[in-house]
Amino acid sequence: MTEKISPIALEIFKNKFSSIAEEMGVALFKTAFSPNIKERKDHSCAIFDKNGDMIAQAAHIPVHLGSMPLSVKSAISQVSINKGDMVFLNDPYLGGTHLPDITVVAPVFIDDEILFYVANRAHHADIGGISAGSMPLSSTIFQEGMIIPPIKLVKKGELQKDILKLVISNVRTPIERQGDFEAQIMANITGIKRLAELSHTHGKNKMSLLSKKLIEYSENMMRKTIQAIPDGEYDFVDYLDDDGFDTKKININAMITIKNDKVVVDFTETHKQVTGSVNAVKAITISAILYVFRSLVKEDIPTNAGCLRPIETIIPEGTVVNAKYPCAVAGGNVETSQRIVDVLLGALSKAVPDVIPAASQGTMNNLSIGGFDKSKGKSFTYYETIGGGTGASKYGNGESGIHSHMTNTMNTPIESIEFEYPLRVMKYRINRDSGGKGKNNGGDGIIREIKVLCAVETTMLSERRIFKPYGLNGGSNGNAGINKIMSGDKVRKLPGKFHQFLKKNDIIHIETPGGGGYGKNMKFKLNK
Repeated sequence: MTEKISPIALEIFKNKFSSIAEEMGVALFKTAFSPNIKERKDHSCAIFDKNGDMIAQAAHIPVHLGSMPLSVKSAISQVSINKGDMVFLNDPYLGGTHLPDITVVAPVFIDDEILFYVANRAHHADIGGISAGSMPLSSTIFQEGMIIPPIKLVKKGELQKDILKLVISNVRTPIERQGDFEAQIMANITGIKRLAELSHTHGKNKMSLLSKKLIEYSENMMRKTIQAIPDGEYDFVDYLDDDGFDTKKININAMITIKNDKVVVDFTETHKQVTGSVNAVKAITISAILYVFRSLVKEDIPTNAGCLRPIETIIPEGTVVNAKYPCAVAGGNVETSQRIVDVLLGALSKAVPDVIPAASQGTMNNLSIGGFDKSKGKSFTYYETIGGGTGASKYGNGESGIHSHMTNTMNTPIESIEFEYPLRVMKYRINRDSGGKGKNNGGDGIIREIKVLCAVETTMLSERRIFKPYGLNGGSNGNAGINKIMSGDKVRKLPGKFHQFLKKNDIIHIETPGGGGYGKNMKFKLNK
């Protein structure tokens, strides 16, 4: 007879599982070497059942978490995982996002049986490739860095030093990379210990049942949320500015069909894959779909495999939202994921207009800077994503100067940047009045200026420099972003995607987009 689980027990264990994932995250950023992980917290942690289905996650990075189950399942299917092993991988075509995001997967054995898996994904500030920071203007994945298939980083509790040496010999910052890998290992050890403690207290049968019930609970709540949306077909199209190689706009079309408690999301009319790195793999598109529909659920449910069960997807292979190997994909994770969200929310705004906000900035403004720091006698790579404005809604103005949607990182503090790198932050402030106007105004973007104190190379992958974040219900669009290089008295305006070699004292100037406005502004001035 199957043991019954009370709603109170389900709520308790929902929080127990998620708190373990959160503790894994704390262990990761507290022990990491790179500012990108320890300061920006560009990492994610989650817990999976023995089949690789996600049970619970920490409140980390949506684009990581929605795709991570596919990496976990790739690890399970391709590697014989034993007690004390950890597998790492970054292949976007096996559930990854882009090459700098490296996933480490570990089994949780209870009584010589795998009951769970724990995994974390962290963005490494360099994993090789043609430009510092591994976020290049690339035309193939081979230019973007070292591709790691599922392979054991830890075997029977021992770090595989030959494997680690192979990887860090192909990056610009080997000491930092090794420190971050070791932090990822420690995060998984933390999760393994906590889940073992929980299982030994409550028994593996109850833990397995709880895992199953939590997934079923999320599925049921997602179905109720979908059922509250009016049946019908809702479509929307928005555009990426370009792919960094030519100036052609790239359309992303979505048709959302709601019928009772089920959804079909169809990207059939979306642009074919392109030369540049804005191609997204299927895992990224699934992440964006999960994020959008999970955001509609009012209840505090666990984000897990159950959330996707009522959602059917049609994502044709060979499109910019499901690119074929070996397409370049470095920017698909960070830029195309944001536009997919904009398109899905735009479609849903036709179904539930009072719920959906206007477009947020729609880009992560990915800035990479690398070179050789003579004062420290070593190479460095700095990577940053820069916040912007969020879209206004029926209920209020958008937020200013924050990350939104598929990213959830912090900023790198000025003190950390200037301590770690030969860089000086000249400006860092809100870009006033960059949000769209309306009954409620969109949030404002950010202005950030960085002076380089030695010769460097820099890469920028950004969007919304041409197509502005849309307003809704009569609200105006947010301002587009602006990229500039200032060298002495010369100021050059650059496109959204560029790679440049800079000399000492050159300044990179970035203005990020504002969010769209919502509703018509009904305030009129009286004639005098």
